[in-house]
Amino acid sequence: MKGFVGVINLDHELDQLKELTYFRCGAAVPFAGRYRLIDFALSNMMYAGAQDISLFVRRKYRSLMDHLGEGRPWDLDRKRGGLFILPPDWHDPTDTSTGDLQHIHNNMDFFHRSTGDIIIHTGTQHVNKIDYKDVYAYHLEKGADVTVIYKKVDQLMPEHSACRRIEVDESGFVTDIHQELDHNNIYLEAFIMSKDLYLEQVNYCIAHGKSYFFRDAIQNNPNHLKIAGYEYTGYNAVINSVESYYKNSMDLLCPDNYHQLFRENPVQTKIKYEAPAKYLESAQVHNSLVANGCVIGGEVDNSILFRGVKVEKGAKVINSIILQKCTIESGAVLENVILDKDVQITHDRTLIGDVKHPYVTAKSTSL
Repeated sequence: MKGFVGVINLDHELDQLKELTYFRCGAAVPFAGRYRLIDFALSNMMYAGAQDISLFVRRKYRSLMDHLGEGRPWDLDRKRGGLFILPPDWHDPTDTSTGDLQHIHNNMDFFHRSTGDIIIHTGTQHVNKIDYKDVYAYHLEKGADVTVIYKKVDQLMPEHSACRRIEVDESGFVTDIHQELDHNNIYLEAFIMSKDLYLEQVNYCIAHGKSYFFRDAIQNNPNHLKIAGYEYTGYNAVINSVESYYKNSMDLLCPDNYHQLFRENPVQTKIKYEAPAKYLESAQVHNSLVANGCVIGGEVDNSILFRGVKVEKGAKVINSIILQKCTIESGAVLENVILDKDVQITHDRTLIGDVKHPYVTAKSTSL
């Protein structure tokens, strides 16, 4: 099998998670107790065997770079190839490319030097466990130029309104790509195609004044590419708002959902060595995810606690998501709340949000 080249494109992903993206891009937002959203895309590519992965970033990427480092958790700290974080740092007065095509055009060296022949192109707003080897086998079976990945959802949710829809015929080929809200085939912002065809389409789009690869080369399909649609049937969560982040995070407290996402092929993330969570005699914990380094003396119910969270005796955390190193002092009550990292909730303070619109605090604040 030919090798894969990974492209994780963050250029079109807006920072829509309010306080959670004040100081970081969406791909760096913590998720599920110990991960970041980007971990899922990287892990999927790692299990496919991609040895060269580029990351196109445009803004607020310091936190992301700190998390990724040299790429060791994903086996990407290599002497040749590996992980390439490619911010928009170029000064070419002759460059006429715009949009995400500008990232590709100004980093052609990455593609020419990469050893793989097949592009895996994805974003980070869809959390899933796509098997790209299986997608590639389907791609070959169909003899397609491009294979886009979609999921047929049983119930359309508010977060799906921003997603493109994929229509396929009985043979599995795409007949239309659009954003009509009453269609259930959600495009997962992921496709594969040969590297040579990918670069050929990049040059065509730039020469014709286009800006965005997927829209201008695939969705509009000016060159009549043969596009196949691969139906992914596993777990998928769309994270493009605070409300979708909260809802999909809390859904992981259901064992069936959690097992779908984490049962096979562990999701890799930055390793942090901390002591196991400590439960004091006064602790009461029910149906919650509690990460390493936490110290629990109060009540935690139906909540997600990231590393190093402290819940003092007499404090209550209900239906909430508490990011790293927060402290909830005695007598405090949190319900339907998201705390970003390093937040301190003082004695007897009460914060209550709505289950559909949780209360969110920015990091490093004291309330």
